[in-house]
Amino acid sequence: MSPPATQPATRPRVYITRRIPGEALQLLETHCDCRIFDHEDTPVPRDVLQRELAEAEGALVLITERVDEELLASAPRLRVVANLAVGYDNIDVAACTRRGVLVTNTPGVLTETTADLAWALLMATARRVVEAQKVIERGQWRTWSPMFLTGQDVYGRTLGIIGAGRIGGAVARRARGFDMTILYHNRRRRPELEADTGARYAGFHELLERSDFVVVLVPLTPETRHLINEDALRRMKPSAILINVSRGPVVDEKALYKALTEGWIWAAGLDVWEQEPIGPDHPLLALPNVVGLPHIGSASIATRTRMAVVAAENLIAGVTGRRPPNLVNPEAWERREGRATNG
Repeated sequence: MSPPATQPATRPRVYITRRIPGEALQLLETHCDCRIFDHEDTPVPRDVLQRELAEAEGALVLITERVDEELLASAPRLRVVANLAVGYDNIDVAACTRRGVLVTNTPGVLTETTADLAWALLMATARRVVEAQKVIERGQWRTWSPMFLTGQDVYGRTLGIIGAGRIGGAVARRARGFDMTILYHNRRRRPELEADTGARYAGFHELLERSDFVVVLVPLTPETRHLINEDALRRMKPSAILINVSRGPVVDEKALYKALTEGWIWAAGLDVWEQEPIGPDHPLLALPNVVGLPHIGSASIATRTRMAVVAAENLIAGVTGRRPPNLVNPEAWERREGRATNG
């Protein structure tokens, strides 16, 4: 997209890897020379991304784009990568930092929306909502029966939250309305969460063993990859339900399939998967005790629009010489500004 004739020709050039809401695009076009891979549902091909970033000073990317050493090597002018997400496991932050490339994300914006989705999965899984609709669609509902499609109660049960950040706190606040006992496991204790919700800190194993519902909300790191593995699943109650709205590789799907088919746990609700996207032939989707969604945790109109605007604001700041408001790697800013300390 060419800038208006009244704009300076030296405006920073940025590349946008997918069609974004108009409000965010208009904001970027006011300050930058924008090029965009103008598709709604198709990720930008790797070769196109490399070619476009060869001249770009900034990039607005999605979690579908892998920003690694190879890509950075072909982008000598790149100053900032604005990720349209809270998580940034798609970006090699260390490689960016070494090159002085700023990395930003969109924290806080999607907290409540993602917590809503976690509860939607929890309720749908506990009460077998999707399974029940399929019974009607297949013409199998013939009469009322005392134990027909009976599920698990939510009110008054025990909720375990693994990863008590912003979203974890929002999930806990919702649990108060269900008069639940709330356990949480986190890298560090959160006294304010305990005071606000009555949540109690628990060790990882204790949480798994005591919870009726386990909601996973940790970022994907080398330490959390397959955090929910066979050992963890075997520690859960046979009546327990696992909900994952963090990142797919946090759960070992092969172990989860075994747990669900052999009755170690009762059901699972998944918004994220080890390899995305998945197809209809994914083994877990064949199980009646799985509710599966296509990574829509933050997918409300208002939230996705706000996420795009925040990403645009981060990008504009980075390419115009200002510190972005949501900077993941402040060391890169120090390096670029020549303020790095010696250790």
